[in-house]
Amino acid sequence: MLTLRLNEGSLEGNLRVLAIGAHADDIEIGCGGTLLRLAEANPKAEIVWVVLTGDARRADEARKSAVDFARGFADSQVVFGGFRDGFLPYSGEAVKSFFEDLKGTVSPDVIFTHQRADLHQDHRLACELTWNTWRDHLIFEYEIPKYDGDLGAPNVFVHLDDSIAKRKVDLLLEHFSSQQDRRWFTEDLFRAMLRVRGMESNSPTGQAEAFYCRKVVL
Repeated sequence: MLTLRLNEGSLEGNLRVLAIGAHADDIEIGCGGTLLRLAEANPKAEIVWVVLTGDARRADEARKSAVDFARGFADSQVVFGGFRDGFLPYSGEAVKSFFEDLKGTVSPDVIFTHQRADLHQDHRLACELTWNTWRDHLIFEYEIPKYDGDLGAPNVFVHLDDSIAKRKVDLLLEHFSSQQDRRWFTEDLFRAMLRVRGMESNSPTGQAEAFYCRKVVL
């Protein structure tokens, strides 16, 4: 197993991060711990936080959550697409134009987006347009647990210590009250995901987030 250590010495300069989520809580669920760790390791890092869908309530939740998750970054920007939840593929032309406009303003070093095999149509389109828009970038695809049962075998792992794992889960539960009636939106599920991926990657803390990386140049 290849281990890339996320520490200040290996993240020189102003690291520019782009995080893309189809829905208000996707980024936090999929890579929130990794983003907290990146900010902790490199206080000069910058992030653009993109949420594609959501009504006014969800946008407010996303904005407040992004502020807390991105607090450790030197600079952060939150961008909303304002598209209709669940209908991204049917608004393809408008979403494609949104990505093209975003490309003109963001030049990231690393991108976090949904994974290609995700069974949610909004997630899949977000991934497809990420690759279509940024062709020569390092892209990590994160996973979202859901009823569809589409979890796979990721090939990249980021180990999280307990303080970061706890902060990720605490912030999720704090900011997304609109999701509290969903039976899967619980502390034990989020913790279980971290624990399973920690076991698979032999994390010394027992916890990790997992990603799919289809193309990397060493």
